[in-house]
Amino acid sequence: MHAKAKNPDHPVVTPEDIKGADGVIFGIPTRFGMASAQVKALIDATGSLWQNGSLVGKPAGTFTSTGSQNGGQETTIMTFITQLVHHGMLFIPIGYSQ
Repeated sequence: MHAKAKNPDHPVVTPEDIKGADGVIFGIPTRFGMASAQVKALIDATGSLWQNGSLVGKPAGTFTSTGSQNGGQETTIMTFITQLVHHGMLFIPIGYSQ
């Protein structure tokens, strides 16, 4: 899709980065109402963290973006919560207020 080359100053997050964080806020690009393949690959790589319970009790939140209105933002977040709770993470919603 003619994307620019990755900026070497922006490292790619690893499961070990997630493990070492006090908490995590996932910024998730939406593709067809789901997390992008890169985000899914990151979560798929956390199997050893799940096996060891390394993320249990860690607070986590999410936000998403799409290229259009009605692009699946809500479904992306709702399906990603499953990944967080599967690891025993504590989902902290952004919330809504005036």
